[in-house]
Amino acid sequence: MKYNATLLALAVATVASARELPYQSSSKREVPQEHSHEEILRVTNANLKLNNPLNIQDAVFSLLGDAAAQQGAGQVTNLDCFQQIVADQAFTNAKAAGDLDGQVKAVLFRAIERNTGKVGLASVICNETATNPEIAAITQHQDPASEEGKAGNADIELAVAKVLKGLGADPLLALESATFPPGDLNDATGAGNTCDDENDTKGCIFTLNLLTPAVTEEEILAAVGGDDGTADDGTGDDNTGGDNNNGGDNNNGGDNNNGGDNNNGGDNNNGGDNNNGGDNNNGGDNNNGGDNNTGGTVNVQSFTGTLGGPAPAVLFTAGAQRPFSVNGNTFLQSSAALSRSCDIQNNACFNAANSGQLTGGTAQCAQQTNECKAAAAQTTVKFRRETLKLGRRQQNGGGLDFGTCGTPKIQFAAGLDGRKEASFQAVNNADFNHGSALNIKIISDFVCQRLQDACKASAETVATCKQASAAASSVKGQQAAFLFNAALGV
Repeated sequence: MKYNATLLALAVATVASARELPYQSSSKREVPQEHSHEEILRVTNANLKLNNPLNIQDAVFSLLGDAAAQQGAGQVTNLDCFQQIVADQAFTNAKAAGDLDGQVKAVLFRAIERNTGKVGLASVICNETATNPEIAAITQHQDPASEEGKAGNADIELAVAKVLKGLGADPLLALESATFPPGDLNDATGAGNTCDDENDTKGCIFTLNLLTPAVTEEEILAAVGGDDGTADDGTGDDNTGGDNNNGGDNNNGGDNNNGGDNNNGGDNNNGGDNNNGGDNNNGGDNNNGGDNNTGGTVNVQSFTGTLGGPAPAVLFTAGAQRPFSVNGNTFLQSSAALSRSCDIQNNACFNAANSGQLTGGTAQCAQQTNECKAAAAQTTVKFRRETLKLGRRQQNGGGLDFGTCGTPKIQFAAGLDGRKEASFQAVNNADFNHGSALNIKIISDFVCQRLQDACKASAETVATCKQASAAASSVKGQQAAFLFNAALGV
């Protein structure tokens, strides 16, 4: 939804005239930020307008200070509760329409930080109770430089995550409600660390990498229960295997007797043998290379340690409702799936050490697991970034502009140019004619240069291509091709 010119003009005028003199250096306030989470704002505003009994002019006014907010508040009289009222009505309307995304966006909107008069000043908390319990459970983020923000923003994000889980949505979306890095209380310019761009349809806090959550993904998943925040995983057999893995940690203190117990748990770990069946999954890794040539499945487990057997493959299937799987168990999030893979390997390693099949004791297993989860954390960040880019492009109804050229997709397969080993090559030889290469960066950099010079692609496309090339070069094999293609939406 695009705001009309009249509304934008009014919003700009009220901001300039009434919002605590934002650009006067003596005010020491953070500059405007009400458009920082623009996608969330727009969806919430659209749902608000479906049934707007209080004649609120626009949802954006509820994120302003009281003087400016009054200009668009309609019949709202308690401006301290303006943001809650907007979120509550938008949630009600989205729920009536069966629009889950609209409900999620309303929840996130309720938690966005509201403008205040200066850096370090918290906004007033609403003293009314929302109609919808999902909205009533949440308050807005506070200025991260304020004592209230330092003490409470983490709790707000966890509360949002629990509400999202209750809705059946991804609890990790709670991170998108987070605010900026804290500003300097002594900064006389009032610039802070904010941004405000109504033309950035995604939200400048995301595109400028200013989003600074107060909690981690792991803390959210622990708070909502289950590895990926869904009820399924909490009841899965393999999840109890995960508990045995923690029991596996008890092996550190429990010696071989507990290890013996875990060996029985280890027979469950024939989940552990499936782990070696997971060996086939790594063989499946090669299969993935084949599968993903058709755009189907890719293994995102990059850890190569083999004590007790390799970590089982973490398979990503594009378009699946629960797109990640480990030994047949499915997950919403790559972080949960990768963690499960590391835990299964850890169980197998402990069992091998306790049974004498592996010399050197169990300490090496714990070390390997730490390394596996460190690799998983890096993979999660890279993978999540690229798939979010792809998902948002698809949501916005279009991809990047490749100019006069067709798809810049890169494949990873054996037999290219007659090679026996797998290599990289552009799928579209007509526009990106280059021989195969063992290093994806040779191909990806060539593709980016062609997009710029011959294809006359947009500057955004060229910049995205270069970022994708750098991201892809940090991983190997089919995953590298997948990350590059996902970033470009092909």
